[in-house]
Amino acid sequence: MAAEATSWQKEQVSRAYVHVLATQGGYTICDWNVDKDGVDVTLRSHGLMVDIQLKCTQSPRIVRGGYSFDLDVETYDKLRNPERSAPGHLALLIVPPDIGRWVTHQPESIVLACHGYWASLQGRGKANGSVTTAISLPEHQTLTVKAMGAMFDAARRLTNAIGREVD
Repeated sequence: MAAEATSWQKEQVSRAYVHVLATQGGYTICDWNVDKDGVDVTLRSHGLMVDIQLKCTQSPRIVRGGYSFDLDVETYDKLRNPERSAPGHLALLIVPPDIGRWVTHQPESIVLACHGYWASLQGRGKANGSVTTAISLPEHQTLTVKAMGAMFDAARRLTNAIGREVD
């Protein structure tokens, strides 16, 4: 029987996953000690920022074409707020049910046995529920270095739109 990982173990493997991708992509990363704004990590690149709320599960809810995650409405509202200066995203990491399989040690590498998906929440409409709202994470939106590039493209569009309003 697989052991259920604790919340902090899931959080730490999520952070490790994002750190590895950010490092490979050449992005800097900031970990927040307090999750006051619904943000666990912020990525930076050439003055642009991307905010990410990390979630991790050992038992994902599979829906047609991807996954679904019930995010608390308070966090959802913070990440979708159109007045944010950095676009808000949800990243869902999926790990094997058995924590012993999360990391595989090989002679020349360490392999993380997890995969992630992301969704942009910036500017979305009001939540469907009063406590949580289901966020769809399509299987084609895997959390990769390329996906982080797309997040920065969104940040660039947001910044340019704000700049036009100021002029």
